[in-house]
Amino acid sequence: MSARPLRVVGRPVPRVDGLEKVTGRARYVTDLVLPGMAHARVMRSPYAHARVRRVDVTRARALTGVLAALSGAELTWCEPYYGPAYRDRPVLAIDVARYEGEPVAAVAAVDEATADAALDLIEVDYEPLPPVITLEEALAAGAPLVHTGKPQAGIFADLSTLRPEPGTNICHQFHFARGDSAGALASADLVLDDTYRFPPVQHYAMEPHAAVAVWSETDGLTIWASSQNPYSVRVELAKMFDVPLARIRVVVPHLGGGFGSKTYAKLEPLAAALARAAGRPVRLAASVAEAFQTVRRCAARVHVRVGFRRDGLLVAVECDADYDVGAYADIGPRVVQKATYTATGPYRVPHVELAARAVYTNTTPGGAFRGFGVPQLAWALESLVDAAADRLGRDPVELRRQNFLAHGEEFAPGDTPIDGKLEESLSRAAEAIGWTRASAADRGRGVAAMLKASVAPSVSEAIVRLHTDGSVSVLASAVEMGQGTRTVLAQIAAEVLCVPLARVTVVQPDTAVTPYDQTTSSSRSTTMTGRAVQVASEDVREQLLRITAEALGVATRDLTLDEGAVVAPARRLPYAEVLLLRFGMSGGELIGRGVIAPGRTAAPLGGSTPFWEMAVGAAEVSVDEETGAVRVERYVSVADVGRAVNPLLLEGQDEGGVVQGLGHTLLEEMLYADGHLLNGTLLLYRVPRADDAPPALECHFVENADGSGPFGAKGAGEGSLIPVSPAVANALARLTGVRLRDLPLTPERVWRALRARR
Repeated sequence: MSARPLRVVGRPVPRVDGLEKVTGRARYVTDLVLPGMAHARVMRSPYAHARVRRVDVTRARALTGVLAALSGAELTWCEPYYGPAYRDRPVLAIDVARYEGEPVAAVAAVDEATADAALDLIEVDYEPLPPVITLEEALAAGAPLVHTGKPQAGIFADLSTLRPEPGTNICHQFHFARGDSAGALASADLVLDDTYRFPPVQHYAMEPHAAVAVWSETDGLTIWASSQNPYSVRVELAKMFDVPLARIRVVVPHLGGGFGSKTYAKLEPLAAALARAAGRPVRLAASVAEAFQTVRRCAARVHVRVGFRRDGLLVAVECDADYDVGAYADIGPRVVQKATYTATGPYRVPHVELAARAVYTNTTPGGAFRGFGVPQLAWALESLVDAAADRLGRDPVELRRQNFLAHGEEFAPGDTPIDGKLEESLSRAAEAIGWTRASAADRGRGVAAMLKASVAPSVSEAIVRLHTDGSVSVLASAVEMGQGTRTVLAQIAAEVLCVPLARVTVVQPDTAVTPYDQTTSSSRSTTMTGRAVQVASEDVREQLLRITAEALGVATRDLTLDEGAVVAPARRLPYAEVLLLRFGMSGGELIGRGVIAPGRTAAPLGGSTPFWEMAVGAAEVSVDEETGAVRVERYVSVADVGRAVNPLLLEGQDEGGVVQGLGHTLLEEMLYADGHLLNGTLLLYRVPRADDAPPALECHFVENADGSGPFGAKGAGEGSLIPVSPAVANALARLTGVRLRDLPLTPERVWRALRARR
């Protein structure tokens, strides 16, 4: 079969789900209505830390229209704890409430008004306990403990080496080293040593968390959930309720954004428990304020030491990072170790000493968030690289270029070699921002680079069905949450099978129908799930060729596919005719299967990264010295994507990532006082608006088809967010001479720093 030019892949085709979304026909979890469905409400702790002496739901249960009222102490009929790293999070608080907003009791009633009224009838007796809100408080000698016992390990094998420190609030520690960092720093010509802080921030997906659960004697548990990884949720629920996996079905309708907030179980355990207690379907939907009390990004304090030779060669990096994972571990331990492993960024560093701790505090649990812990570390390292350039009298672009890892170079023994060209990305960003044009304005420009590993080991499966009319169904469990996965998977199948894109349907994730996929996160869907779809489509293609070759008595190499037909030297057979040859009737279908499972390796974290995500950011800023307000006038993002399956979708991903990155750079921070979250609503918590976006925002892509995904693609979407903070801060430092170390760069912080400079 001869090669042919790409027809669909690489083109900016419109989203396959675009029309139903812009017309309002798309259905989300909260649009689902089941017969007899009850509505749930949750009573939450008003204290950051308190002993729960008594929860009395008797009066609430007696209220007309209430179908179920639960407290944590009553959940003796199931395993009441869950969590991917530790099973430390109770469905409802048991004995102790560990953060303000933790669910303490819940009701399900015939309507929302009745459920609200029932909450007012629940009696709770609290004994307030001293909380630890900051990392400093949690790590202080004799600090109150968020957890006093050792929780059970969670569901992930790669976290089987969890290392808590008994008697402290440290729930996990990670260490990685090579070479002799102490010796290298001692002999370095320049050593910089500093601490950077990254704030707790909320994902603010437009659709808050929601779940609808129903139990059936014949079918078990079915739950419609706003989840990024239905298969992980299924595992959690199976363990909690002692039900075989085959009797738990997790369905994911349209998802209104996630950014990591909807990874792993969140509301699903409570919705399922209420549905069983009520004997009815139950809908549990969080408000925006409740989303602030469900999950956030882990705050961090990062202490980094870097050593350079006089000629600019980077010889050593030492990093000590503390991540605030909140009241429950969630996936925090994996965030900590996965991010810290790449704390040296995109640079060649012979001597490395990296250590990190995941620390409990009495705040909203911290979990996955776009970038998975890397933004916290890149903020520190990329700021120090710029500071080193200033001390060495070197251009920051050239200093980075000198120390970049090269294409094909080893990052760590056993891991995937570098599969991109960082220098090309940096050069394109510098050129686009005007770095090479010497002028006084260049002092208001800054750059930053990043390197991020994807989750490993990792598994994705896909099934492709070719129907008798030549249309195609793609079955895969990657979740469409606004990033364009359904469109990309459809493009891949259409490309391989040579059918119009409109003839391909991508089935939404349903664990009873679509095959296993580990997670929709870590920028892995195009690379892993997309590759599985490609393999499954190639399976169908080979069946088409084999059937036709046998029927016509020709070699498969003499056949090609074109516009829904197999083309032989003297005949053209539409797919419908090929299936008729195979089955002898207008029935049956060809089914292909794709499985991508690289497995465990000798890499330091147990699995080689499927690909490296790489991006460079360049910013141009202005500052009002009277108010301290920083304005990003221009931003250029360059991502190494291997191949852009859909450039239009990628551009949207990168633009969104940049603006989201500007949020924690300039605006966003969850503020606590006396254990209370002060700004847990959108009236008080400021996310970027359209007018906060840079007037000039450019997104470029490096395409060398060197990725492990379909047609040489690599993952993208997280990378564009990561360099934003250091690029903006580096530009600010070049413009004003002021180097800030705490995010966000609020007008007050900048104004105070400017006054101190004077």
